Order: sequence, then structure tokens, then C-alpha cells
Amino acid sequence: MKILIGQPKQETQLEQLRREIAAHADIDLLLYPEGYCRHTDLETLCQLAKQYATIIVTGYRNADRLDQALIIDAAGDIVLDRAKTPEAGPLYTPSTAVIDGQSTGYLLCREIFLGLDGLKNDNVDLIFNPIGVGMFSEEQYADWSGEAQKISHQQSALFLGTSHADGSYRNCGFSIPTAFAFDATGEAIFLSKDDPRTRILDTVTKTVEIVDVSSVEQTL
Repeated sequence: MKILIGQPKQETQLEQLRREIAAHADIDLLLYPEGYCRHTDLETLCQLAKQYATIIVTGYRNADRLDQALIIDAAGDIVLDRAKTPEAGPLYTPSTAVIDGQSTGYLLCREIFLGLDGLKNDNVDLIFNPIGVGMFSEEQYADWSGEAQKISHQQSALFLGTSHADGSYRNCGFSIPTAFAFDATGEAIFLSKDDPRTRILDTVTKTVEIVDVSSVEQTL
């Protein structure tokens, strides 16, 4: 499987997603951050997933501007759509979805710190962690990536996460764009910190291609 992991800027017309899904016809799945799109974009996203036969995993803001988890399969059908877990309280579920016969886990943003609550009774091959904005400190980055590593090892699953390239947590004025991939043993395939370039991961060879967004823009 080839997975495109993007760290787009916060935008309103799906600009980067449209460019990247069109420019990389060989990808099987596209992973974008939490809150990347709006409820009014769902029909367009389903059409794009079907048109390019590509799974889309991201998050969106509903009509009340609250965050929702979202997975659309390669046929353009929504297979996961649920609310984000509040900061206080138990984990919202489901935390899993079956995509084209493959069992996957989904943890939206800070749900990573409750992640094992929703996954402990399931066997998953792949776990997604769409994140809203980047980390607000080096310590948070270490805690977050460490939790991802722990879950990937305990679940024996590939674990992928990504944030937006811009924005800061509660407008604190500081942000570290983040993306990462851990293999099923908990070993890091890549750790991207303050480097918002798009990456394409080949899950078979465990190789990572870094995409120059400006070159994608020039070819379209």
C-alpha cells in the first residue's frame, strides 16, 4: 500500500488535497489532519475518493464547528463518521473501521492518550492519528510521539499521524508541524518535526518519498 501523508496549511477549498490526489494516481490512501475540511466538503471528498479510487482519512468540522472523525473508502462511501472525544470523559467510539477488508484504528487528535481503551479488544493492522495543529512544545512532541510508538508496539500495527503545517494550540503562538510513522514493532519509519513537506510511505518496502509541493503545483 502507498500512503500519502500530508501536512497542509489550514485552507477552505481543499486546495492541497485536490492537487496531491490528482498528482499521485498510484497512492492507495491519503491521510490529512483533524479539522482539515468542513461538513459542506463531504460530498466533494466522496467524489474525489471515488474518482481516484483512493481512501481518504481526515477530520472535519460539522455544522456546529465541532470536530468529527472521517474515513471515506475508495468507492466513495463514508465508513467512519463520529464526534471527537471531549477533553474530559471517556473515549468516544468506534475507534476502528474496516476499509476494503482491512481492519484499521482511528484516534482523533488527543484521543491518542486514551487510545488503548478503544483498541485493546480489536486486532488492527493500521492506526491513524489526524492531529489539528502542531505541537506547542518540545515536551508535548516527545509525549505524543512516544504514545504513538507505545500503541503501535502494543497493537502490532502501523501507526501514522499528521498535523496541519500552520496554526497553534489555542492560539498560544507556537507550533511545531508534526508527522510520523511507526511500524508494527514500534520502530520509527520517519519522524517529521517542523518540516511540513508531504511524504508517501510504501508499507511494503517501508520507504518514504518526500514530495516537493511546489513541484506538484507546477505540473498541474
